[in-house]
Amino acid sequence: MRGGGLWQLGLSITRRLAQTDKKAVGRRYFASEAEMKKTVLYDFHVANGGKMVPFAGWSMPIQYKDSIMESTVNCRQNGSLFDVSHMCGFSLKGKDCVPFLEKLVIADVAALAPGTGTLTVFTNEKGGAIDDSVITKVTDDHMYIVVNAGCRDKDLAHIEAHMKSFKAKGGDVSWHIHDERSLLALQGPLAAPVLQHLTKEDLSKVYFGEFRITDINGARCFITRTGYTGEDGFEISVPSENAVDLAKAILEKSEGKLPCFGKMRRATESAHNIRKAKHKALAPQDVQTYLSFAATVQELD
Repeated sequence: MRGGGLWQLGLSITRRLAQTDKKAVGRRYFASEAEMKKTVLYDFHVANGGKMVPFAGWSMPIQYKDSIMESTVNCRQNGSLFDVSHMCGFSLKGKDCVPFLEKLVIADVAALAPGTGTLTVFTNEKGGAIDDSVITKVTDDHMYIVVNAGCRDKDLAHIEAHMKSFKAKGGDVSWHIHDERSLLALQGPLAAPVLQHLTKEDLSKVYFGEFRITDINGARCFITRTGYTGEDGFEISVPSENAVDLAKAILEKSEGKLPCFGKMRRATESAHNIRKAKHKALAPQDVQTYLSFAATVQELD
């Protein structure tokens, strides 16, 4: 994913889509600031100069004081911190949570070792893709799943409908949606050394795709060694009341080598480039979100 050709292709597609349908997309898919959901880090973004724009129903930062290219290069050379709290994390629990999840996704969930995860796809009854997701087997009776913000309502309705049917037949599964948590993504070569300052967990023994529940900066967190930038990194699910303090602590421990926050544009282009590279077609709602976002990026450029 570090190849320049794919990156340039993503930039080219973004600009062409934006130029083609900027006004129409803006009218149709942009909501007013009052209608936007806000993460617990919203005030922190604004106070530090973040330019907020609509993304998948949320008000998210697209740019700070540095340029987009400066931010991208810094993520490659040092690191970046991303607020991805708009994404939806939830847990499935119960002795039958693994066979239940296997009815919904294209993954051998039973074969996963506890503390490991995989990228997968939720499918409908005809085998069509509903949404991509990262699933983690915490234990044999606890699965942790993260789905995309733009697909949240559809995904949860689909899962709930199947859960009712599954439980009616005697299946033991329940769920909890982690709306009480926020999600940060620390990405780049400095991700591990910076985060190590804030936890007693030996991060050198947490390998790519592995999951831990551990204390970070005094808060009980879920951490997964993964990310979407093509660099090493961690996604950190933290109680929302501790999210701002954790973000500040990470930035402080980076000694100025991490910008205030990475930009949603960088994260979005990386995610969509990865999908293209894997030949996964975008769902209609993803196209709508991407088109509206591309129009805003073009205005900034």
